[in-house]
Amino acid sequence: MNIGIVCYPTYGGSGVVATELGKALAQEGHNVHFITYSQPTRLDFFNENLFYHEVDIQTYPLFQYPPYELALASKLVNVVKYENLDILHVHYAIPHASAAYMAKQILATEGINIPVITTLHGTDITLVGKDPTYEPVVTFSINQSDGITAVSEDLKEDTYAHFNITKDIEVIPNFIDLERFKKQKKDHFRKAICPENEALIIHTSNFRKVKRVQDVVKIFNNIRKVVPSKLLLVGDGPERTNTESLCRELGACNDIRFLGKLDAVEEILSVADLFIMPSEKESFGLAALEAMACEVPVLSTNAGGLPELNINGVTGFTCDVGDIEAMTGKALEILDPKNLGLFKKNALKRAKEFEIKNILPKYESFYKRFLNKKTAV
Repeated sequence: MNIGIVCYPTYGGSGVVATELGKALAQEGHNVHFITYSQPTRLDFFNENLFYHEVDIQTYPLFQYPPYELALASKLVNVVKYENLDILHVHYAIPHASAAYMAKQILATEGINIPVITTLHGTDITLVGKDPTYEPVVTFSINQSDGITAVSEDLKEDTYAHFNITKDIEVIPNFIDLERFKKQKKDHFRKAICPENEALIIHTSNFRKVKRVQDVVKIFNNIRKVVPSKLLLVGDGPERTNTESLCRELGACNDIRFLGKLDAVEEILSVADLFIMPSEKESFGLAALEAMACEVPVLSTNAGGLPELNINGVTGFTCDVGDIEAMTGKALEILDPKNLGLFKKNALKRAKEFEIKNILPKYESFYKRFLNKKTAV
């Protein structure tokens, strides 16, 4: 197959999933064409079946904001025609689904039929998509897609609940590359962070309010009063300043390190004992899956799609959003030396269910349902 993939090229979950999916498809022999405004951050190796097409965004004094959606639609028309694409797979509905719809209509006037698959990732539905500014276009463009997938059952139900979607949505979960995300021997690093063999706790996110990073600090502050511990905070964003202030207020700065954005997060996860994800909403929880692949148990909320991934009492625990005391208790239960080994073993076992080799065939099978060579319409 010749597959076009449209995504955001950043570190966000939808861009990571789209890029890793494209790389895996290329390794299976498919030709994969990425179409976006800059090279995806995870598109970091050469493969003869991988191609990248940059969307050229022109600026003019008349435009306060460059019309990216129009530039993307035009680029899609160009790539479909001249690269002989069989299918377009757009990740994150806004604005990719509507741009794909425009491209599809333009191509139809030239006798070209290109199936469009839209994958919903989360905030394109749960946050941005619900905004009245975008909702009518989001609803229309999703319904005009030939196929629709969502990364969790919760996101699927959320989409049906808040949008007038008239088509079936297929749930295909996110996945993990176990070759990359696996426990590594980083004893020297752990020794540097935890010289007295303290418990090592980690959180990774984009530090937005929905991630509740300050809850992580509050939970950790309770833990360290019982179990000598260190906390690593990976990522950055608008809540970092408030989180740093809270660390100072609690007198916990000596036990907490802010590491900023890291690409090789698996090296940090490899030495951790517990991953905390206290989010208000997660459509899937890709960061939690990455932790589990590195044999790290997960303490999360029971919000969104997290309970579908993190099995309560098996791979970790799930608690109500904002329940600091309950999460503290469950964290201490995981960290108990009598329990920690089994939780780690279960986390890895669960992660293996989401290995990319298990998920990739689901996408290939889904594509084949809609696959049509370019024919007269």
